[in-house]
Amino acid sequence: MNQFPRITINPKVCLGEPTIRGMRITVSIILKQVAAGMSHDEIIGAYPELEKDDITETLKFAAWLASEKVRSLPLTEPINV
Repeated sequence: MNQFPRITINPKVCLGEPTIRGMRITVSIILKQVAAGMSHDEIIGAYPELEKDDITETLKFAAWLASEKVRSLPLTEPINV
């Protein structure tokens, strides 16, 4: 995942969720704050260890994930989601 050097995935940090530069700040936390309308400056105010490039790369990573193809697998029984 060299195209996203600020995004790290480590099974020993936040249960393997993607985080920002190995810190315990997950990509999902940042995405939820952006979705709630927070500005980059407001997010950095809440998490001063972040840099604007961290937020920009988080958005690029999310766009990359959203563009990935999802393939259905045949199931032997239905599941509820």
